[in-house]
Amino acid sequence: MTALEKTPASAGTAAPPQSAPVSAPTRRPRRELAAASVGSVVEAYDWTIYGVLAPYFAEQLFPGSSPTARLIAAYLGFALGFLVRPLGSVLIGRLTDTRGRRYGLSLTVGLIAAGSLLLAVVPGHAAIGVAAPLLVVAARLVQGLSVGAENPSAAAYVTETAPGRSRYFYSAVSYGGVVLGSALSFVVLSVLLAVFGESGVEDGAWRLAFVFGALLGLTALWIRRGAAESEEFAASARQSAGTRPWPVLRSHLGRLAVVFAITSGATTVFYFLTVDFPAYAEDAGAASKEEASGALLLGMVALLTGMLAAGRAADRFGALPVLRAGFAGLALGSVPLLTAMAAGRVPVQLVTVVLLFLLGLPLAVSNVFAGQLFPPAVRAVAVGLPAALAISLFGGTFPALAELLRSAGHGGWVPWWPAITCAGALLASWGVREHPVPVTPHP
Repeated sequence: MTALEKTPASAGTAAPPQSAPVSAPTRRPRRELAAASVGSVVEAYDWTIYGVLAPYFAEQLFPGSSPTARLIAAYLGFALGFLVRPLGSVLIGRLTDTRGRRYGLSLTVGLIAAGSLLLAVVPGHAAIGVAAPLLVVAARLVQGLSVGAENPSAAAYVTETAPGRSRYFYSAVSYGGVVLGSALSFVVLSVLLAVFGESGVEDGAWRLAFVFGALLGLTALWIRRGAAESEEFAASARQSAGTRPWPVLRSHLGRLAVVFAITSGATTVFYFLTVDFPAYAEDAGAASKEEASGALLLGMVALLTGMLAAGRAADRFGALPVLRAGFAGLALGSVPLLTAMAAGRVPVQLVTVVLLFLLGLPLAVSNVFAGQLFPPAVRAVAVGLPAALAISLFGGTFPALAELLRSAGHGGWVPWWPAITCAGALLASWGVREHPVPVTPHP
């Protein structure tokens, strides 16, 4: 694979443009950071709250001969959202690369909010029959398309607008919105249960969580509409209007593979620790599901701490050393640490703190690092497509794979898959080199 500095940022662009994008408001780096970060919060909240609330709304919205059948149908709606994420990364990502970062960011968060609003008001199955689950699936497909493009669009925006001396710290803050949004979904559920009780949530109070998601999305849309367009995008657009993206992407196949590998490692660990870990800990006899879930709260604090520290370190020492340190720790340390936990030699709280802190290192820098691998004309698509494919293949399937292994009596094999994917990400990181200078020379 070629070194990053050997391909200039304008590589692969073609003919002169016919027009330039309309200029946006005056640049304010902190507002631009807020615009990128708030969408990550909305994305993660709306994506997670569906899965969190599925046991409460499944009986109202889905047909079935039993509560279990209805819940399975609701979770199938969750899975369908994963399937369309790669499509969203291409369709909306292409709009982000041609019509502007601000346009793409506004579109993604607007679609996410619209999906939440539809979920909040859709009538029950008893009222409109099969139309109810069809509308739910439609809302999730819209959100899946949107989520597939949200993160790469934000990554392109932060890559191009963050001050050079704080580029990776801005990356860490913007991606930290994913962690905050996921945590917010559990906070909202806890509030609903405290106010309405379990029966009240099942009777319809669950809709309030989706109303909140829609309002959160509209707030994010307002913030993003007031943010400035990326100056680097505007300059690139004047030189590359009419560029066909696929020849440019084909010339960067090696880098696309690197993004796929890095995302595969990070997303497998993320879904293992945030979704499957309570079941794994209980199966291993290390802790109950409730104890493991409680330990994850400490782990989330460690994750955010690791991300912010990694962002600062990457701005000083470079992204690759930080990225490799995280993946090396996860590849070499996760299986021994989890084995020791299962044997009762290491407490579950320490395991979650260490592993999520290590995960914070690559998560903090990978978005902007990946953005710098590609020219602006294809940046959102080039970051989004391999990332969405990796998340669909490795993230969306991991809980099912883990449950399959446990049901076959091989629960001890579960940690090996995250370790192997992290080893692959570590090896892939040697396919590129650190960019010698910031792409955009902000002070």
